[in-house]
Amino acid sequence: MTGEPLTWGQRAIWAAIERTAPDDRYFNFGRVLAVPRSVQPLSVADVRRAVGLLTDRHEALRTTIGPGPAQIIGEAAEPVVGIVHAARGEEAAVAAELRARMESAAFDYREERPLRTGVVICDGTVSHVVLVFCHMAADGLGAEVALRDLRLLLLRGEAGGPPPSQPAALARWQNSAEGLRLARAADEYWEREFSRIPVSMFPTQVADPSGPPIWRALLTSRAAAMAAQRLAVLHGATTGAVLLAASAAMVGRITGQGLCAMLPIVGNRFRADTRNAVTTLSQEGLFVCDVTAERFEDLLRVARPAALRAYRHAYHDPAGRAAATARASDARGAEIQPYCCFNDMRFAEHPPRAWEAAEIDAALGSSTLTWPISQERLNCRFCVHITGEGANLGISVTADTRYLPKAGMESWLRGLEDLLVEAAVRAAAREVHAG
Repeated sequence: MTGEPLTWGQRAIWAAIERTAPDDRYFNFGRVLAVPRSVQPLSVADVRRAVGLLTDRHEALRTTIGPGPAQIIGEAAEPVVGIVHAARGEEAAVAAELRARMESAAFDYREERPLRTGVVICDGTVSHVVLVFCHMAADGLGAEVALRDLRLLLLRGEAGGPPPSQPAALARWQNSAEGLRLARAADEYWEREFSRIPVSMFPTQVADPSGPPIWRALLTSRAAAMAAQRLAVLHGATTGAVLLAASAAMVGRITGQGLCAMLPIVGNRFRADTRNAVTTLSQEGLFVCDVTAERFEDLLRVARPAALRAYRHAYHDPAGRAAATARASDARGAEIQPYCCFNDMRFAEHPPRAWEAAEIDAALGSSTLTWPISQERLNCRFCVHITGEGANLGISVTADTRYLPKAGMESWLRGLEDLLVEAAVRAAAREVHAG
């Protein structure tokens, strides 16, 4: 069957999937929709109908991957729905368990539709709908669009608004003269920066683990959330900018390298025709920052323009980036690959607040560190993920322990928390002194 070319975002995630298989379930992710009370009672047939309309509206949700690889766009159809029952008061917990179970198996990219749907039934009505996405079909922001549209379909039977952009049309634009010009500018940026960064932030194997080499450590920290907000207020920045700069500084600290190269995941939804698209647009940018500054305000001053350059050139052709990487690697006589990623997965930030130093210090005692997953393979050596955990920040490191052992992962997380807290407390002390 003849298909459409993959988009840049699809090609980027496909390469990551191939390098991670058979542990590529790592890339699955889900969302849970609590059914609005105004549409209850809701039957399984009602959910099937709404999800069928959702897949009709968004081609990505009925697209499989054929030889080439290529997009094979299927017909809209009612998806298979997994059904579980819950007692009153336990619906959300049961939905979370169903989501985890549905995320746990890799997709069959050639044969399986890239959206899995489940429902939780309580007292004869559907209380929650669970959607699990293949990353070839959507990124985090695309999943939020799908969730919004599903809610509207359940509420009023239609999503409304103009028809969204589809991945096949986007792939054709990316191969147009305008798209190719944009890609060439990104290629030049990557090659130029690759000529000066360390060949890798984690270049040397230092250990031989006896078990699975890939582990994730998760620090849940109220103090880090408060400190990041305090620093954001002080410097007129977002907490995301604060956390990117601080993360780069900590990578420099544990590796001993004064120039840090990180690959932040960038949403790439700056074009009007892609803002409401369900597809995978997110790609890696290249953030290159001198992290030798002693004061946090000096670090943030150099990090801001570096981040803007990274975001501007994150929308790129993976083939062009690979060619630029090869040229730079040949010129330097070593393979250049940072193996160092940063992904702020929050869709909204709490309003920044100038917390007092004593409040931040008091929160330190509530931080927890856990080890939620381990596996055999990953396409990177060091990945930072930022999530919102209520009033806390979730800061996780997924790393190859052959290059950064578990003790080093914990040291990095604790060190990041300390860096943020110390910078915020020092800033508060200076304000008191100035006053």
